[in-house]
Amino acid sequence: MEQYPLNKRKILNDPVYGFITLKHEVLLDLIDHPYFQRLRRITQLGLSHLVYPGALHNRFHHALGAMHLMGEAIDVIRSKGHEITEEESLASHIAILLHDIGHGPFSHALEHTIVKGVSHERISELFMSRLDQQFENEIKLALRIFKGEYEKEFLHQLVSSQLDMDRLDYLRRDSFYSGVAEGNIGSERIIKMLTVNNGQLVVEEKGIYSIEKFIVARRLMYWQVYLHKTVLSAEYMLVSILKRAKWLIQSGQDLWSTPALAFFLQKEYGKADFENNPLVLDTFAKLDDYDILTSIKVWQEHSDPVLALLCQNLINRKLFRIELKSEPIKQSRIDEIRESVKSKLNLGNEDVNYFVLTDSISNAAYSPAAGSINLLYKDGSLRDAAEASDHFNLTALSVEVTKYFICYPR
Repeated sequence: MEQYPLNKRKILNDPVYGFITLKHEVLLDLIDHPYFQRLRRITQLGLSHLVYPGALHNRFHHALGAMHLMGEAIDVIRSKGHEITEEESLASHIAILLHDIGHGPFSHALEHTIVKGVSHERISELFMSRLDQQFENEIKLALRIFKGEYEKEFLHQLVSSQLDMDRLDYLRRDSFYSGVAEGNIGSERIIKMLTVNNGQLVVEEKGIYSIEKFIVARRLMYWQVYLHKTVLSAEYMLVSILKRAKWLIQSGQDLWSTPALAFFLQKEYGKADFENNPLVLDTFAKLDDYDILTSIKVWQEHSDPVLALLCQNLINRKLFRIELKSEPIKQSRIDEIRESVKSKLNLGNEDVNYFVLTDSISNAAYSPAAGSINLLYKDGSLRDAAEASDHFNLTALSVEVTKYFICYPR
């Protein structure tokens, strides 16, 4: 594969890693493509900036960082005698660069609101297939690696696994921008300990303590940032806003929104629509956080009091109160809150559902069932990281913890 002429190589200055070098022309061409530039307008942490003011970084930043770590990992694995061709290296860089290209506005918060029944991973695959056509089959191997269909499974594991470049970047990057120091993992140390055994990505035994810190950091970041109760409150308010907007527009009421957002509010689109109707993917490629925020600002003045109040409260950070419990919320408590909110806001039985919301959240920092992080010992044996650990009880962190919540106006 041809590399950039020296005068065309690009160097990017990343606040987390310093200088990132793009060594292949196609990488810059992909970054310059509108599909990828859209990631500049998709926040990495949704509405977390309402709790952590610095958490305003986006998916564009994260994808570049993950690509940089992929290059570091490939260099390390090659240095230990494992063959990775230039074609495989480039394909792996492309796969991780594009791994989040299918995310919708505000990322996970709206994955099942704007569209339903189709994951961002599947939409990423569809975008990558489109790009493969435009780039004359240069993305084909990257797509196989992304989908786990390539013979060297460890390349897919570098893109998607319990210890992939995605997680290594987002923990360190999200820690940096949020200011939550507990997430600042030793990604350089972990990458130096990576190797391959029987085609699988493994960690040398001396990396055990870095892996322990990685797993603990992931757990702490989930409870302190990703699933922070105030962030949940804001995100569920946003979901309520879009549900109400959908109901209004599908009931035939006049509701202004940006063209891309209007397309998805007017009708439900699922997996088959994305796969078989080119217009759906084309329109999704135009949809980003700006569409949502612009529409919400306008909807503050809408004649529908439910939509207007929800939008005013979110824009002005008058967020719902939230109660987080280890046990399911008692129905008597839910009924009590519903009656109070109905009375205070003069709402009917249906409209109160937009203001009183109940759900549950789960967090498993490490899930061996989804693929183990294996440690390679000098005698050639392998042990799961949770079993090998003698410093922290990582087995306990493998247990999924579920919490229940109810949120409602203050």
